[in-house]
Amino acid sequence: MESIAHCSATPTSLFSFSSTTKLPASTSLSSLPLAHHRAMSRRDVICASQTLADVSALKPDEPKENKLWGGRFEESVTDAVERFTESISFDKALYKHDIMGSRAHASMLAKQGLISVGDRDGILEGLNEIERLIENGEFVWRTDREDVHMNIEAALIDMIGEPAKKLHTARSRNDQVLTDFRLWCRDAIDLIVERIKHLQVALVTLALKNDGLIVPGYTHLQRAQPVLLQHLLLAFVEQLERDAGRLVDCRVRLNFCPLGACALAGTGLPIDRFMTAEALGFTAPMSNSIDAVSDRDFVLEFLSANAIMAIHLSRLGEEWVLWASEEFGFITPSDAVSTGSSIMPQKKNPDPMELVRGKSARVVGDLVTLLTLCKGLPLAYNRDLQEDKEPVFDSVKTILGMLEVSAEFAQNISFNGDRIKKALPAGHLDATTLADYLGVPFRTSHDIVGRSVALCVSKNSQLRDLSLDELRSLNPVFDKDVYEFLGVENAVEKFCSYGSTGSSCVASQLDYWISKLQISEES
Repeated sequence: MESIAHCSATPTSLFSFSSTTKLPASTSLSSLPLAHHRAMSRRDVICASQTLADVSALKPDEPKENKLWGGRFEESVTDAVERFTESISFDKALYKHDIMGSRAHASMLAKQGLISVGDRDGILEGLNEIERLIENGEFVWRTDREDVHMNIEAALIDMIGEPAKKLHTARSRNDQVLTDFRLWCRDAIDLIVERIKHLQVALVTLALKNDGLIVPGYTHLQRAQPVLLQHLLLAFVEQLERDAGRLVDCRVRLNFCPLGACALAGTGLPIDRFMTAEALGFTAPMSNSIDAVSDRDFVLEFLSANAIMAIHLSRLGEEWVLWASEEFGFITPSDAVSTGSSIMPQKKNPDPMELVRGKSARVVGDLVTLLTLCKGLPLAYNRDLQEDKEPVFDSVKTILGMLEVSAEFAQNISFNGDRIKKALPAGHLDATTLADYLGVPFRTSHDIVGRSVALCVSKNSQLRDLSLDELRSLNPVFDKDVYEFLGVENAVEKFCSYGSTGSSCVASQLDYWISKLQISEES
């Protein structure tokens, strides 16, 4: 898997995103190998929250630049308004996608005869140079140019002059920003799906290393029935597969192109929206121009999928935090994924998974922010929607970190088999299996086994320690073969329904995931 963390001279975090082809609605996580984008061009996307530290503000005596939209205005906005309304401090994360969209738009304009081929070539060369400057850290981002789109367009005008002014023909910032944002979200989904698979592989590998280990299964946090550890770990693998499925489905729905919808009503110029959609890897243009510039469903769906996944990861974190405690003692994290106490030298804390549990609140909060933002907005575009990006950037950054550290933790824990085995007798985990043995109406067997457990409690013993005479004193249906059903090992072996914790069922499920995730059992 390609490294996704990059260092830069600035404190900004970078994540490597990949351009990918369209995914059909039926695509499952298993059909997305870790190198599924290898044949495509690579591009980086800044997804961390940005600050104004690397954005240039005007000096006090420096005149403000006339806005590209300012023809009818006689005076500039105040400094306070400019600071409050700028978005370049965070939306410059979209620069790659903004340049991609402009390239496609310029090529379409030339094909349709709306600009000359020479103008197109000059625009493309200028955009290439701007991209180079940005990636080398030489581009000056200006707050008086408001956002990523105006910064790039104004820089292009400075660079090549009059031809650059033709680039905005038949488009608005409204459809431009939505095009950029959909492209960015598409790439983000692809990277998250990769990270999900990485965690799934870590969990299945952990299961393979603990073949046959039985642990208590809980309901209400009370001991319920014995389960194979492998079965429990695969439960999280299943949840993650659904998480990936939601993201893949979201990707299919967001993969439609707003470009050419303009401000809200489209244009009277003879553009070819199908050409730009195809050039950018979209399924098709969006069919309603008002919907195209006002829709944020794709963002809400994306953050909803992330929030559900964050809850799954939080539950995994809670499981392992509990199991690492002295009271459970079921797992021991390695020092590589643990922290200590500043005052208590004996402490060894599973902090990464506590933070996974805690950071789920951020991801849920990002979704709530967007839901609240979109509530009650009239059609079509409103400036409120500028606030849609930071929660998305935060959600993506946070969920990527949660997935990465969860996989790291899974690779650096060991299960304390002896401690678990000694703890298994408590709780009469074989009681339900004994009820299945009796072969009488279940409510009757439930009552019989309940009285058997009560006898064990009075004797401080286990069900398998009761003599046949003691069992028959409760009901004559008991016979000597009852002991084949008692004890956690026997109980686990008796499970045979599809999807159960029985050894053969779990082995079959492991084989399925090994094949689906392309795991080498030797690794």
